[in-house]
Amino acid sequence: MAAATKGTVTNLLEKLNLASKETGVPPKEPSKEELDELRKRYEEHKQEQVFTFWDELKVPEKAALFEQLSGVDPKYINEITHRALHPPEKDQKSKEDKKSEDDEDPEKDEEAEDEKKKEAQEFEPLPESASASLLDSKTEDLQSWYDAGLKLIAESKVAVILMAGGQGTRLGSSDPKGCFNIGLPSAKSLFQLQGERIVKLQLLAQKKHEKESVIVPWYIMTSGPTRKPTEKFFQEHNYFGLPKENVLIFEQGVLPCISNDGKILLESKSKIAVAPDGNGGIYQALLTSSVRTDMRDRGIEHVHAYCVDNCLVKVADPTFIGFAAEKKASIATKVVRKRNAKESVGLILLKHGKPDVVEYSEIDKETAEAKDSKNNDLLKFRAANIVNHYYSFKFLESIEEWVHKLPHHVARKKIPYCDLENGDTVKPEKPNGIKLELFVFDVFPLLKLEEFACLEVKREDEFSPLKNASGTGEDDPETSKKDILSQGARWVQAAGATVESEKPDLEVEVSPLVSYGGEGLEFVSGKNIKGPAVLEKEN
Repeated sequence: MAAATKGTVTNLLEKLNLASKETGVPPKEPSKEELDELRKRYEEHKQEQVFTFWDELKVPEKAALFEQLSGVDPKYINEITHRALHPPEKDQKSKEDKKSEDDEDPEKDEEAEDEKKKEAQEFEPLPESASASLLDSKTEDLQSWYDAGLKLIAESKVAVILMAGGQGTRLGSSDPKGCFNIGLPSAKSLFQLQGERIVKLQLLAQKKHEKESVIVPWYIMTSGPTRKPTEKFFQEHNYFGLPKENVLIFEQGVLPCISNDGKILLESKSKIAVAPDGNGGIYQALLTSSVRTDMRDRGIEHVHAYCVDNCLVKVADPTFIGFAAEKKASIATKVVRKRNAKESVGLILLKHGKPDVVEYSEIDKETAEAKDSKNNDLLKFRAANIVNHYYSFKFLESIEEWVHKLPHHVARKKIPYCDLENGDTVKPEKPNGIKLELFVFDVFPLLKLEEFACLEVKREDEFSPLKNASGTGEDDPETSKKDILSQGARWVQAAGATVESEKPDLEVEVSPLVSYGGEGLEFVSGKNIKGPAVLEKEN
């Protein structure tokens, strides 16, 4: 029975994962029987429009379209589209509006606000038993978590998953976002900063626990468009000092783009329009790739997952790993303190008694401004989500049991499509369809509270996202650069150095190969550093 259930789920995952398969064998034109069978399947579910131009296609185009369509279950696509567009009444919220491009009326009507207030009655902050903060924890607790985490790293039981499917389109770049140079004096990319942090962390664990070698494998999840450029970038930069065999690049799945009337859109006469399935696609990607098997073979027990755009991320943070391990958490998450009631961030809290993430657009003004009953200087709901998570490998071994329960979300977009009348490509001026996405945090409510933990960290030390184009003034290359250099200045000052600068901001770039988190900088004590400066080597 268990084998049958697993087989069913595997089939479902294969339907979910529509990423192209690089078999090396050129596709062949289907036989008449094969084509008739596939066409019938699409006709049964009223998606036959995908064959509109079949008779006009050349043999290679027919073969490619047949292969693509064979990897899609139109019945399943109809089902998840319907569920996404018609969720249970209690879940009909504005998550999709936040990610939509057609939000022409940002004002919330009274009825919507009343609904938010009603829903907010089910919100509660996470209890102290499930949370802790670096801002007010005891020094001995912080040291205990760090030591425990570093020991697990020294035992090669910790792995890292990087979600790196995004392109730098908003940044004015067609390259993967991880390739982006934020303007540091060293000109290091986001990938290089993160890779070098892993290198340094391995050395710290190796030295502390007198190991011959320590391995923290790095699994990098790309999308279809970013996979080859990412692989090329890593090859050109010699994997940033990490052994090639410990850097594994894999690809998330895609889902068809759907028109506003529920039809699968054609991108061209011979190809359906698809889009990555969101950061929540990480779960089925772990199954359809070799990643989970590789982790199992390596004896991995603890996994850190994060997004590529955070230049301050502490990759495989020992303190976080040790904290989560002590809590025996299936999932743990890092948060930063919300700046103010109006900041547009999702919040981690209890919803209907379960850990969850609630978007800022789902919270009414009164709830957003509510104060902590124990400290009136703090917001009651202040745990801002930064998509920085811990998983026990044991939990990831259970993906088959719950992945099908995750909801798909709607993002209304301007999707270029093939006009079925004349075959021309149309670039719409208004949103003409939807992309279906999975959110990585939608697994949270499936947990019991005792299986979940939350660690509040300092924003200035651990969170500086790169989302906007240069000159925006918020979450852009300039703010990322400033946050890295300001952190370096704080580190060397704490180590006893004096920093001078002709600019208002003190600017010191400390290479991750010199210091992972501010440690090991005793050699600058008593020295005068004139910024902007780069500490690329000790001494």
